[in-house]
Amino acid sequence: MRYFGLLESDEAASQASSAAFRFANFEIDVARHELRCGSKIIPIEPQVFDLLVHLIRNRNRIVSREELIDAVWKGRVISEATLSSRVSAVRRAIGDNGDDQLFVRTHHKRGFRFVGQVEDAAPFEMAADRRPAATKFPEGWAHSNAAMPALALPDKPSIAVLPFQNRSGDSIQEYFADGLTEDIITGLSRQRWFFVIARNSSFAFKDELVDVRKVASELGVRYVLEGSVRKASGQVRVTAQLIDASKGVNLWADRYDRDLSNIFELQDEITNRVIDLVGSQIIVAEAARVQRKPPQNVEAWDRVMQALPHMWRMSVEEQRLAQDCLRQAIDLDAEYAHAHALLGWTYLCMFNLDARMPIGEFTDKALEAGERAVSLDDQDHWGHFVLGLAHSRRRRPEPAVMHLSKSVELNPNFALGHAGLGYAYACGEQPERGLQSLEQAQRLSPCDPFLAIYAPIVRYMAFFALGQYEETVAVCRSLTALHPHHAGAWRLMTVSLGLLGKIDEAREALARTLALQPDLSSAHVTHDTVFVNPKDRARFLQGLLNAGLKN
Repeated sequence: MRYFGLLESDEAASQASSAAFRFANFEIDVARHELRCGSKIIPIEPQVFDLLVHLIRNRNRIVSREELIDAVWKGRVISEATLSSRVSAVRRAIGDNGDDQLFVRTHHKRGFRFVGQVEDAAPFEMAADRRPAATKFPEGWAHSNAAMPALALPDKPSIAVLPFQNRSGDSIQEYFADGLTEDIITGLSRQRWFFVIARNSSFAFKDELVDVRKVASELGVRYVLEGSVRKASGQVRVTAQLIDASKGVNLWADRYDRDLSNIFELQDEITNRVIDLVGSQIIVAEAARVQRKPPQNVEAWDRVMQALPHMWRMSVEEQRLAQDCLRQAIDLDAEYAHAHALLGWTYLCMFNLDARMPIGEFTDKALEAGERAVSLDDQDHWGHFVLGLAHSRRRRPEPAVMHLSKSVELNPNFALGHAGLGYAYACGEQPERGLQSLEQAQRLSPCDPFLAIYAPIVRYMAFFALGQYEETVAVCRSLTALHPHHAGAWRLMTVSLGLLGKIDEAREALARTLALQPDLSSAHVTHDTVFVNPKDRARFLQGLLNAGLKN
């Protein structure tokens, strides 16, 4: 049989598939396709796993690019960008920095070599009740305490803002503390000279007793801001402290007692204080005050904060709860641009969910909300993000890229914006560039549970555009295993299986797709398939027909 590009006997292949390796804090079980760091299973795509194993098996020599392509892609033609993105994914999975190259070393024009110290080991033997949980990011996902490899520090001041603790004695006020944290992250992110970890990775540490040095190491930052909120009877007390995690020293701490009506002024005060302390020399050269357009109605802001926890959960029910809160905010303040933008985002999320209504309607509503948001506040990066994705869904690559680029220009640390730009490129005949944008998004937010959902969408769109159907199916299978009602992944899995000639599997996938999207038809391809290139849409339709679509 053929295994990792080598001809082997069945016995040799059996031994190969049951092998296990250890290096640093990592363990690999080939048979189970598992990569672990301590007791934690590291999420890794099958193709990336195969590439890592092949490098480890051949660690005594340089492995050429051609050999890797033959071993992992079975000789199919792929671009340099695709190979580079997979090698980068290997490095991310094992915490290897591209500059230091502690594990995977690049040899210019020759290939790659695994240079870490590897110990061959027997395959893991664990009782079923002792095996780690399946690799997934469940709703309410929290960061594991297992040791993770350190990320290299960026070349500019880097900071993570941990979720402020709610000390109000009232769980209902949890959203208030979360909202203040998000505002501070947004304010800091607008300062271009900072590298700011995105919201979702910071919130992975919510409700945990954390070691600040460990958090900083895992997120790849030097500074950590943490604090608490106590809110009662129209008053709010906020405490905050800034820590240099590289030295384990407290740089600054303060307490703010304010009327609730001054909450927006309070956010600016804390944000600007942190900016002053972290980068005084940079601020002298590039000083710029955080510009924001707060809502006119504090209650409207309050409703938006209540919507946020529902927004980040991938189910129709949760998205509708978020929509209820956002519509209440808009009723209270019709000119609240950010509320309009977030409402548009919920429609974009529902495009891929089991909503039992024509998906074109979601794009229409997202366009309307995005246009309204941008018309009210052209500086809201979320408004441009939503509008750009909606244009991408309408096969309008130029305005899509324009608005998504504007989104990350307004907020260079907006990880979801970089991923959205990757989506627009993937749909708009630039799939390799899409994968590069996705890589930037994942570096900005390395522990982001939402990117764990959105990144596969960008990836499977890019793989399909590149004609890499096996890889498309693998990503779709992984996503549907975590989210069985993800209609978008079932659609493209059906198409790719049909094009691969795996008709029985394609028919099974089509049945699941039709259960989630009963209106799927040839007309769907004409009106709603997002690929700009007519040849891509023709392949999409052919895959559906091969799978047995009747109309």
